[in-house]
Amino acid sequence: MEKNGFIGLAFNALFLTFIALPLAVVMLVAFTDKGFISMPFDGASFRWFKAILNDSDILDAIWLSTRLAFVAATIGAVLAVPAALAIARYRFVGRGALTSFFLSPMMIPAVVLGIAFLRFLSFLHLSGSLLALTATHVIVVLPYALRLILSAAVGLDRDAERAALSCGASRFTAFRRVVLPMIKTGVAGGWLLSFIQSFDELTMTIFVATPGTITLPVAMYNHIEQTIDPLVASVSAVVIIGTVLLMVLLDRTIGLQRVLIGDAR
Repeated sequence: MEKNGFIGLAFNALFLTFIALPLAVVMLVAFTDKGFISMPFDGASFRWFKAILNDSDILDAIWLSTRLAFVAATIGAVLAVPAALAIARYRFVGRGALTSFFLSPMMIPAVVLGIAFLRFLSFLHLSGSLLALTATHVIVVLPYALRLILSAAVGLDRDAERAALSCGASRFTAFRRVVLPMIKTGVAGGWLLSFIQSFDELTMTIFVATPGTITLPVAMYNHIEQTIDPLVASVSAVVIIGTVLLMVLLDRTIGLQRVLIGDAR
């Protein structure tokens, strides 16, 4: 494999700078001591981080978004595992159509999804409930879990599973002790992407959320509509730090390279 030349390295450096620079600006603005958005060059402070602790609406939204993302990502991963195994292992009529159906929420604009969910939930008289919000997030994040789990399940060697079955293990035991460990990187990666997608979802959630089910992105959007202060920057800084810590934890426990690229076969 040839190494990148100077032009390739320079392009990669510029690309990474373009991606990371806005995050760095947000982190800096979060430490300003002013009452408006500005760089903390003439005075740094934790004022706006303390303001998060005094804002009950933001705290409630953070807690709701965390619970919602955890439940949606978990349900999405649980549903994606059997779907991915069935699609990867078997050839049946409508297999391609079924795969496209499961992945379709990724291709439909979020605004269209939001309007469709709003009309459908209103028809069922379920709009405004946490159950309805969770169901919509599961539908949105399911494709992210399915894609990674499917990539881990395609080409999976079934000899180990057959050996377990021939030794008297039940199908569930063979799945739990043999198949699941072989696709765990895909499951972990799919769950992580689903969690991030659910936690960060704004456009679709605006149509489904109510005053009693305000998620963090919606709360931040409402806050920006009313006033412009560094509180949103401090919340964003906390989310960035939390995401980095989550990625580090995943790297230490499973390995980011195995999650994002997969096991070498």
